[in-house]
Amino acid sequence: MGKDESILGNLKRLEELSPFEFKELLIKLAEKKSERMMLNAGRGNPNFLALEPRYAHIQLGKFALSEAERHFGYMGELIGGQCEKDGIGARFEIFVRNHWEERGTRFLHSAVSYVRDYLGLSAEDFLCEMVQGYLGCEYPSPPRMLPLAEEIVKRYLLKEMGAGYDLGYSIVEETQLFAVEGGTGAMAYLFESLKANRVLNPEDKIAMAVPIFSPYLEIPTLDQYRLEIVEVKADPELGYQIPDEELEKLRNPEIKAFFLVNPGNPTAVKLEEGVLEKLRDIVENERDDLIIITDDVYATFVDDFKSVYSVLPHNTILVYSFSKYFGATGWRLGVIALHRDNVVDKLIAELPEEVKEELDRRYATITPNPRELKFIDRLVADSRNVALRHTSGLSTPQQVQMVLFALYALMDEKGDYKKAVKRILLRRYRALYRGIGIEPPENPDYTHYYILLDMEELSERLYGKEFSEWFMENFPPEEFIVRLAEEAGVVLLPGRGFEVPHPSARVSLANLREIDYLRIGRTIRRILDEYHGEFRRSR
Repeated sequence: MGKDESILGNLKRLEELSPFEFKELLIKLAEKKSERMMLNAGRGNPNFLALEPRYAHIQLGKFALSEAERHFGYMGELIGGQCEKDGIGARFEIFVRNHWEERGTRFLHSAVSYVRDYLGLSAEDFLCEMVQGYLGCEYPSPPRMLPLAEEIVKRYLLKEMGAGYDLGYSIVEETQLFAVEGGTGAMAYLFESLKANRVLNPEDKIAMAVPIFSPYLEIPTLDQYRLEIVEVKADPELGYQIPDEELEKLRNPEIKAFFLVNPGNPTAVKLEEGVLEKLRDIVENERDDLIIITDDVYATFVDDFKSVYSVLPHNTILVYSFSKYFGATGWRLGVIALHRDNVVDKLIAELPEEVKEELDRRYATITPNPRELKFIDRLVADSRNVALRHTSGLSTPQQVQMVLFALYALMDEKGDYKKAVKRILLRRYRALYRGIGIEPPENPDYTHYYILLDMEELSERLYGKEFSEWFMENFPPEEFIVRLAEEAGVVLLPGRGFEVPHPSARVSLANLREIDYLRIGRTIRRILDEYHGEFRRSR
């Protein structure tokens, strides 16, 4: 097997690349042979999506436009007007009767009933907010999130995060949301605002649960932050759970914040109850000043999920995106959730007087009492460099689609959509291993959104320990991944860039057909067979 000097001959240099930059190089290699179909399993953009809330969005649009057409009739249908709440409920019922056979209308009608009869919110207020939001004819008001949109999305979010909302003490009432442009927008805003409010300062230590989504490893080291990362390492031998001795690192008072993705990316495993309880013990008994930021975008793909936010709501900032579960990456729909009584506000209140005075000047243009400004409202202001705070907020049409997604999940009491999505991913997972020719590991904690292929373990399962040791010693994992792209048009990501402790490749099970994962598995097996043939000739 001769090495391509331009690619395989420069593996050391490739090791410095982010896995996502490495992926772009692999795509170019995979596309070289135009007659061959490329199988890109390197990105987690799902190829499935929720239909009903999108059809409902179309019907809502028709109703919204019919409401707009009620005004300025003398202008000859050139101009429409805004929502008029008086009588909107009756007009909606007429619209529903006239469009009953069109897909999306029945769900939209049921959604209005659910909002009124189950959630106890005003149907007229809801319809008017949705109509105005769809038309996009006003700035988001409040900028943080539309009022009823926040109430509905909170209920969806906390239900999925394992917090529930039917308890005597409802965490829903104490949770506030900031609607943002996806999970990545949420993280960018959080880092910037924590820095601006002197909660995180250069040279501060932050902990990160690794393996983790690689950009989260890159952001803290940028020049504007210069944070020191302390890795809290999940153990592959424990199914990528975090052992107690790693969590013990969080007792160090120098660590200001703890970042994690749960369930993991690339590990695709949720944190078990024991890990959450250990974390709770550390925070409640010793580290009540610790900020926890958890990205829970994959929570909906596992059963009985419980977020860190449901265990430690006063210390946790929750980030969630609708992109993966609803197939809505292009919509850019995300939220930041924060408890009204949260650790960040307490830390800001404890800052030295000279720093408080500096922050007073920063926020003086938007409030006469800057010290009463909560962190979540500082986030909103900071997202538009404070001065443009009045035009901040996620666009209202985006918020409308977010609400319809949330209602779709809340109303699906049998979980039919969730079962269908999970069934798709599980079938692809099994197809991949069927192609390789071995039984897949089964774990109820898996999301099956990604799978980490441990090359050492895989090669040993197929051909024995002696071959595995030879393979690991002679061929870096990047070479195997490059060969997959160059020879077979298969694009995977190296686990190294996610701080995976063993040689591995991440496969996204979200974005190709089931038959494609069977082909990928067979391709992996074929190339490993070739390596095994070389091994036998070398003996």
